[in-house]
Amino acid sequence: MKPRHDPHSSDWISRFPVYYGWMILAVGTFGIIMTSPGQTYIIQAFIEEFIRDLGLSRTLVSTLYMIGTLANAVLLQLVGVGRMIDKRGPRVMVLVVSILLGIACILMGFVHSALMLCLGFIALRFFGQGSLNLVSGTMINQWWVRRRGTVRGISGVATSLLALSVLPACVKWLIHTVGWRPAYGILGATLIGIMAPVGYFLFRRRPEDHGLLPDGGSRDESVVESAIAEPSYTRSEAMRTPAFWTLSLGVATMSMLGTGLIFHMESIVTDQGLTSAIAAAVFVPVGLTQALLRFPFGVLVDRICPRLMIAFGLVIQAVILWMATRLTSTMAAYVYGATFGLMQVAWGTAGAVMWAKFYGRKHLGSISSVALSIGIVGSALGPMIMGAARDLMGSYAPLFNVVAFLPLVLAVVNIMVRPPQPQEISSS
Repeated sequence: MKPRHDPHSSDWISRFPVYYGWMILAVGTFGIIMTSPGQTYIIQAFIEEFIRDLGLSRTLVSTLYMIGTLANAVLLQLVGVGRMIDKRGPRVMVLVVSILLGIACILMGFVHSALMLCLGFIALRFFGQGSLNLVSGTMINQWWVRRRGTVRGISGVATSLLALSVLPACVKWLIHTVGWRPAYGILGATLIGIMAPVGYFLFRRRPEDHGLLPDGGSRDESVVESAIAEPSYTRSEAMRTPAFWTLSLGVATMSMLGTGLIFHMESIVTDQGLTSAIAAAVFVPVGLTQALLRFPFGVLVDRICPRLMIAFGLVIQAVILWMATRLTSTMAAYVYGATFGLMQVAWGTAGAVMWAKFYGRKHLGSISSVALSIGIVGSALGPMIMGAARDLMGSYAPLFNVVAFLPLVLAVVNIMVRPPQPQEISSS
């Protein structure tokens, strides 16, 4: 695919002092960070408030969260967010999604019943975890090919430092200072007032639309073909490869168990005699570990097959489940957080690049949307299953001891699976 210059596009992008992909990296990362109100690590800060203020049980709140998350997976496909990104580009999408996510946050401040909370979860998950996340991540992958893993590693460092290490503590402070309802209003105003205009003015679809090449490559025709040489699968073709399903199942498992552990972080820690302050502090080593390791893991994933990194993450997941019932001291909780961060580094780094690496950029939005929906289904089940287990058995330990074997089995499967092969399409 040769680069083409669109005379109607913004000329300033092609004349930008440095390759505009670096700006895409910055604003795309900002977009990923701004998905936080729809992510579990922020929603978990409000869970105890929902239970106490609305008079709901932990199982009911977990079930409502599951419904909201499952609805997110379904809506991503029914609305066709991935296809809309492929056809219309990210600018209009990020404007609309940011405003709607902001409105959803503001309305969360007026929740007074289980039904309203369920609708709020649906909106937060669909516009945050689903749509804004997909728009931002897909755009970054469109502008980078050869150095995609390295670039997503840089993005992951910023996300880890700001979204995982800083934001949960800031939101918790905000809740204690102004209350959880005004806190949601502040989050909503930030999305509408900052994310929406930044995304609309700076997001762009592909470098080829502006006479540029991915990675800031040379326009010399002898370089073009090798620079852009990459696979090109449609969504249906990708879904006919065994690798798509084994990788998706591995990611969905890490999403299911990881989301459940984050969602119930406070009760997992406090059930073992530690304080809620320590539970909140666990996110600091989670974020710091990711900040330290995202870049080297990003460089590494440019050089190895992402499925090996997924397998490594699954093994670490099993270790985390074993550790989660043995948090007998503050240091044990911090080591648990650091190990959790290591798992998320492997999962996040491989997941950020593998669909583009295996299936190409042309239909990346559609393919990533399906994979994201599968992962979202996993993230929907984890909190509900863990919440019900604690309510029924009084402890998380029996469940964790059993399900720890699941990621180990899937790690072996992902090591054995081969990357997608062109002949798999021609023979199917």
